[in-house]
Amino acid sequence: MSDSPDMFGDTPPWNEDEDKPEDKASAAELEAAGQASMFGEPAPAEVRPAAAEMEAAGQGSMFGTAEPAPPAKVVEERAPVDLTPPASARPAAAPAAQPYRVLARKYRPQTFAELIGQEAMVTTLANAIRRERLAHAFLMTGVRGVGKTSTARLIAKALNCIGADGKGGPTIDPCGHCEPCVAIAEGRHIDVIEMDAASHTGVDDVREIIEAVRYAAVSARYKIYIIDEVHMLSRNAFNALLKTLEEPPAHVKFLFATTEVDKLPVTVLSRCQRFDLRRIPAPMLAEHFARVCTAEGVAADAEALAMVAAAAEGSVRDGLSILDQAIAHADLDAGHDGARVSAETVRDMLGLSDKGAQRRLLDAVLAGEGAVLLELVAQQFALGVEPVAIMRGQMELAHRIAVAQVAGELPDAASSEERAAIEGWAKAMSAGQVHRLWQLLLKGFEEVKSAPDPLVAAQMALLRIMHASDMPDPGALVKKLQDLAASAALAGPAPGGGAGGQPVAMARRLDWEQLVVDVEHSGHPSAMTIGTTMRMQVRVVELEPGLLRFAQPPAFREDISPLLRDGLNHATGERWQVERVAAEGAPTLVERDDARKAAEVDAVRAAPLVKAALEAFPEAELIEDERAAAVGGGARRNWRQ
Repeated sequence: MSDSPDMFGDTPPWNEDEDKPEDKASAAELEAAGQASMFGEPAPAEVRPAAAEMEAAGQGSMFGTAEPAPPAKVVEERAPVDLTPPASARPAAAPAAQPYRVLARKYRPQTFAELIGQEAMVTTLANAIRRERLAHAFLMTGVRGVGKTSTARLIAKALNCIGADGKGGPTIDPCGHCEPCVAIAEGRHIDVIEMDAASHTGVDDVREIIEAVRYAAVSARYKIYIIDEVHMLSRNAFNALLKTLEEPPAHVKFLFATTEVDKLPVTVLSRCQRFDLRRIPAPMLAEHFARVCTAEGVAADAEALAMVAAAAEGSVRDGLSILDQAIAHADLDAGHDGARVSAETVRDMLGLSDKGAQRRLLDAVLAGEGAVLLELVAQQFALGVEPVAIMRGQMELAHRIAVAQVAGELPDAASSEERAAIEGWAKAMSAGQVHRLWQLLLKGFEEVKSAPDPLVAAQMALLRIMHASDMPDPGALVKKLQDLAASAALAGPAPGGGAGGQPVAMARRLDWEQLVVDVEHSGHPSAMTIGTTMRMQVRVVELEPGLLRFAQPPAFREDISPLLRDGLNHATGERWQVERVAAEGAPTLVERDDARKAAEVDAVRAAPLVKAALEAFPEAELIEDERAAAVGGGARRNWRQ
């Protein structure tokens, strides 16, 4: 029985000089190689000393070190067989896919040149940086998605940019390549601290800022605090921040952003330089969305982009979110042929009514075609258009018709058919009819919003508008009724009239002078003033029951119609229509009195006795006696020489 090779080795020391047989791989080695190719290389076994080595070491320690024995010859282990394919035959590893970024984040402006619609603010900031008149606190306010937080980050870049050579100063055009610009854009700059006031509302959060502002910036020129939704801070937090906000260190700048500036204390507003970011106009939004589509390699119809811009309501972020959804919708529809955002896609996605269907619906309303109206409403509702959207589309058309009447043209029409239809309605309808249409649509819109069944409410509202279009204008109707009343009053005795042939309805012939006297004695607080005005300024052109048309002498230009109407209504108890016209009327009561006096003077002068006296005394004058007339003189004037 031979010794185990694991303990003493494969070859004993006394046979080391004999010829070594040729090494061959054993079955165990081949099996180990196969397992290694399948499951990987096993962990190397721990090398342990052989039993002979251990025994020799023990004897050496007891009797001294003996002559070193020749080293045992260890059989070289054969490397395991590698069955894996060569590297050239392996498939290349796919690169790690980058996560998708929504358009609102991907196209966030990185320079002030990319910030659209805020030219006034950019000019102010550029001049302040150029003249080194930088405020210590800025407040950006406006509706959602107009660039408040983006502007704050751009200001942080502009103040801390050092340029590509590392020697630059504050600039309105940050390079975007230096370390501060890159770090701020990636949100990792240690000296630009961005805080969400909606989740950090208390005094403790503000106290951390107050304690940190004492220390200088680590690597940047300014230490900048960007506080978003600053109106969410508590009252105590605002009070704690006031002193630091009023007198911060020279190396600290505060940038606030909020959508509800009216919730900020006046003490905070007075310590900040305020910028009101305005809504982005729809045409500018449509151009911006067209550039984004070009950058994304997506085709888009102009009408589709116009609808997205209108739905955004002046917000760039809202518009990009809608455009992102529209592109995804178009991708699903396009398959492998490429994406195209069409007007139909956006209309279906937003639940908007087709503009052609809107025009056909309004045409049916104005033409009085009730069956066509109901059919068009049912079609739109079946396509997914909400009744509120139907009413809103009709209101938009009414507004565009009114604009076309005032401006004479419609420059923003999406198509020639739309322009022709709206201009035709603008010429066919009067301004009063358009405004009445708007009022009825507005009332119907409110009813549809609050109705339990919006579809039924929309149908009834449009039918009411259709029937109201046949009614005459209220002003014309009142005038027609007045004309009918006047013609009936002027008519002769009706057939089968009263006894003795007395007329049933006779015209009450009005005496203007008596009417003035009635006004003067009516008890009105300004009765005498009104009576004097009626005597001096009214030249009657037409006087009928309830109607007065008058002219004024050239010396009077003030419109006295309201004053006359008030006096006549109070004196007669009836409603009067008073109009000032440019025509020749009868003389005023004062002018008639003056003419009568002049006629009396001429008659006295023409008397033979007076004429002879004047010839005898050429310088004599006729003087009216102011004393009471003699007994029996009646109302005759007294004349004395």
